Amino acid sequence: MKILRKWSRILHRDIGFFFIGASIIYGLSGIALNHLREWNPNYVVKREYVETDISLQKSAQVKNNILQFLEDIKQKENYKSHYFPEPGYLKIFLRGGSSVYMNTDTGEGVAEYLTRRLVFYQVNYLHYNPNAWWMWFSDIFAGALILLAITSIFMVRGKKGAWGRGGVYIALGIIIPIVFLIIFS
Repeated sequence: MKILRKWSRILHRDIGFFFIGASIIYGLSGIALNHLREWNPNYVVKREYVETDISLQKSAQVKNNILQFLEDIKQKENYKSHYFPEPGYLKIFLRGGSSVYMNTDTGEGVAEYLTRRLVFYQVNYLHYNPNAWWMWFSDIFAGALILLAITSIFMVRGKKGAWGRGGVYIALGIIIPIVFLIIFS
């Protein structure tokens, strides 16, 4: 048992140090993703009311008119495309996910400008496993978390260890998720 405790401490310490960065990445993105109903963790959305006298009605010269309107609001270089989702309305797509939604009858509309939220955009990007290499790193990290959990059982002995107070915490850590599954699923 002494050798098991010794190697548990060594593995727990070294694996823990190695995966500190991944733990922070997944911890931050996990918190952000838990609160999707309250905020957009990837982007800051700025809405601006806009208006124009330029005709944005469906016509042969509508693209030129759209570009003139976008020049007025300093977005001409960001134009991607446009379409008419329903009669009397125009949606203009801009680079970076931004857009302008216009009432073509009144010339009034709303521009939504998206800017990437610092840190959260990047950690959420990694949380979604953007490529095969990161997927493998994430799988290794998940395995390491399992190993960290198992080695922690053997690290402390006596009344503070797995057969004492630590055992109560282990039981609670298993029971609480099960109770949530029973109640909410």
